[in-house]
Amino acid sequence: MRSRRPELAAFAALVSLVSNGALPAAAQPDLAGKSVQMVIGFGPGGGYDLWGRTVGRHIGRHLPGNPSVVPQNMPGAGSYAAASYIFNVAPKDGTVLGIIARDAALGPLSGAAGARFDPLRLSWIGTPAKETNVCIVYHTARVKTVDDLYRNELILGDTGPGTGTRSYPKALSELIGLKFKVVGGFKSSVEVFLAMERGEVEGICESLDSIKNRRPDWIATKKITILFQGGAEPNPELKGVPFVLDLARTPEQKQAIEFLYAGQGIGRPFVAPPDLPADRLKMLRDAFNATMKDADFIADTRKVSLELEPEDGEHLAALIAKIYATPKPIVDKVTALIK
Repeated sequence: MRSRRPELAAFAALVSLVSNGALPAAAQPDLAGKSVQMVIGFGPGGGYDLWGRTVGRHIGRHLPGNPSVVPQNMPGAGSYAAASYIFNVAPKDGTVLGIIARDAALGPLSGAAGARFDPLRLSWIGTPAKETNVCIVYHTARVKTVDDLYRNELILGDTGPGTGTRSYPKALSELIGLKFKVVGGFKSSVEVFLAMERGEVEGICESLDSIKNRRPDWIATKKITILFQGGAEPNPELKGVPFVLDLARTPEQKQAIEFLYAGQGIGRPFVAPPDLPADRLKMLRDAFNATMKDADFIADTRKVSLELEPEDGEHLAALIAKIYATPKPIVDKVTALIK
């Protein structure tokens, strides 16, 4: 017993230090003095850019060490470029996160060129909003209703693969016979809006909030007509506007359209690199969730007419898993339509 007294004394001293709080706590992430890169998968001026910059102005206060958050636009291939950078290149230390297209998550599933990332491994941080997509037409166009689309061609602008501006009209043209012609080369929806005003294109399939934010007078003054809406469910704000699932004529068409619009539930997703250490993933998700409840952030969203309806990262990760469990025949059918 005498030989063990030094060990017992040391153990007693350790217990005393712990109980008195003298030992340092386990190291926590600290970004003090660092910059966090906020990657935005589209050019300046569109809805994703607005959300990315608005979140970026506030999330730093909720990250340990209160780092500065620096927005960086990384447009290309409908945000596949940004998603691929975040997945393959960005450091896995919590200093990079970004916002990508809601429909980008479907890219790898459909074998889209340029989608060099795995949505099942991306770190899903959260979304500040769920979405309603609308296909709109400028008042000078010949097409005025959905019925007109079965007889007359409508020229739409698109912002690249992986976005609803391209995939929705392409697929619906084949699935149910709507006569869309898609014109690419636009970096953001704002560029398409300008092209509509110049008479270069006639419409776009875009999120309702993006249209309301960038052209707040368009709906009220009837500069545009909303041909139909799509999403997880009809938007009560759009009473009388046809819902895309109601355009389906067969159960097979309905299944395909449901998968096509699955991304609407993803909203405006913020993501981070894969394989983050657990404490870094928790840090980013906690900071995002706290930002969604921040009074200054909420006031900022109202100032720029953004509609806040957040979901957390766990919800998005579960939704992605559900999407990737879609039966292969449906996936293959939609994939063939949007390529």
